Amino acid sequence: MPNINIDNLKHSQIQIKDGGKIIVLDTGAVIGPEAEAMLQALHSRSVGGLQSHLKILSEKGPDNFMKNFYVGYGHKSIGDCGTASIFIEGVSMLASKAVQDWPLYSGQESSTRYVDFQTQPFKNPAGTKEGEEILEAYRKFYIEALEPTKEYLRAQFPMRAGEKEGIYAKAIAARAFDILRGFLPAGSTTNFAWHTNLRQAADKIMLLRHHPLVEVRDMAEAVEKALQTAFPNSFGHEQYKNTENYNKEWMEKDYYYHDKNCPEFKITNNSINMDLLPREILANRPMKTELPKYMAEAGTLQFKFLLDFGSFRDIQRHRAVVQRMPLLTTEIGFEKWYLGELPKKISSKVGIFLKQQEEKINKLNVSKEEKQYYIAMGYKISNRLTGNIPALVYLSELRATQFVHPTLRRKAKMMADSLLELFGKFGLVMHLDKEIDRFDIKRGEHDIVLK
Repeated sequence: MPNINIDNLKHSQIQIKDGGKIIVLDTGAVIGPEAEAMLQALHSRSVGGLQSHLKILSEKGPDNFMKNFYVGYGHKSIGDCGTASIFIEGVSMLASKAVQDWPLYSGQESSTRYVDFQTQPFKNPAGTKEGEEILEAYRKFYIEALEPTKEYLRAQFPMRAGEKEGIYAKAIAARAFDILRGFLPAGSTTNFAWHTNLRQAADKIMLLRHHPLVEVRDMAEAVEKALQTAFPNSFGHEQYKNTENYNKEWMEKDYYYHDKNCPEFKITNNSINMDLLPREILANRPMKTELPKYMAEAGTLQFKFLLDFGSFRDIQRHRAVVQRMPLLTTEIGFEKWYLGELPKKISSKVGIFLKQQEEKINKLNVSKEEKQYYIAMGYKISNRLTGNIPALVYLSELRATQFVHPTLRRKAKMMADSLLELFGKFGLVMHLDKEIDRFDIKRGEHDIVLK
C-alpha cells in the first residue's frame, strides 16, 4: 500500500486556556461530514436515489443546507448523519471523565500503563507553590517506587519455562503501573479521542460549558471553536437563556455524587419484573455472547459500592449502565489493595506520606471540586450504578477476569455473584473466568505497537 499524502490536510486546531490542545481531524475526504449529513437528509425526502442527491451536492454544496435545516430549523436528526473525530490533548483525568460521562461517548484514552509519569505534566488549578509541591511529591514517590516494585513483583511471579523475556517484562511493568497508578493525582494530564456525530457534540458542549471545573469549561469552549472552524455551518446554534440557566444550576449543584456513608457493596434497588425473564434465552446463552437487548424491558438493578477512582476510570467505559460522576475526596479512605502490593520498605512509609499529603490538600484555598486535582487516584469514591440485566451481565463477565485491575474485578465478581443469586433460579448462567486471580503474562501482550 502506498504512503498516504497527509501534507495538505487542514486539521482544525485550537489551544485550550492554560494548556492543552483540541484537534478536529481532517481525513481528506472529498465528501466530508456536513456533505454526508446533507446527502442522508435528502435521501429521507426523495426517492430519486443517491446519484440525484450527489448532483445537488455538487451544484449547491452543503453549506446553506446545514446552516438552514440542521442549525436554523433545528432538524437535529440531520446532525446524527455526520461524524467528527476530536483529539483532546494535555487535559486532566478529571476533564477526560467529564467528556466521557455521556451515554453515547465513543473514543479512546491514554492508559496509565503506557504513560511516562516521570515527565507528564500535572494540572495545578490553584496556581500556587503549595499546590505544585503536593503534585510533585506524588511524582517523586512514583519514580522512587517504580523499580523496587518491579523487583518485588519479579520475586513474587518468577518467569516460567517457555515464557518470553520481552512479554514477561511488559507484564511485570503493567502490574507495577497498575499498583502505582493509585499514587498519581487525578490532576495528571492525559490525551483522549472523541468520535461523535455533530448533534451529540453540540448537545454535550451545551452541558460542558457549565461544568463546575474551569478547566472543563475552557476545554468545551476550545472544542466548540475547533468544530466551528472544521464545520462552520453545523455549529453556532442559538443559546436559549432559560435552558442555559437550567443547565448551569443543576451542573453546579448536583453534577457530582458523593455519599461518605456508601456501603462496601450493596443492592439498593431492584425493579426487575421476573415474569419478563425468558428462561430458555437466559439458560442457553453461549460464552462471549450478549443477551438480547429487549430484555432491558424487564427493569433495572441498582448497586452502591466503594471503588478507587483509578478503577472508576475503567468501569465508566460501560455506558450501557448509568453511573453518577463521583466526587473524589479523601474522607472515605485509601484503597488498601495498593498498599498491600508494595514492597515492605515502601509500604511501611506510605501511610505517613499519604497523611502528610491529606493535611496539605486540606489547607489549599480551593473548592472541593478543585481539590480533586490534588487527590491520588487510589482514594475511594462512592459509586452508584444502575443497569438492566443484559448490560450488567456483559459488564460483570468482562470485568471479572484476570486481565482487569484487581480492585475492579473484585467488585465485578460480587456483581456477578449477586446476579446469579437473584436470577440463577430463572435460568441465568454466567460465564466467568475460573482463574480470576492468576497472574498471566498475556497482559504483557495487551499493547499496540508498530511492527
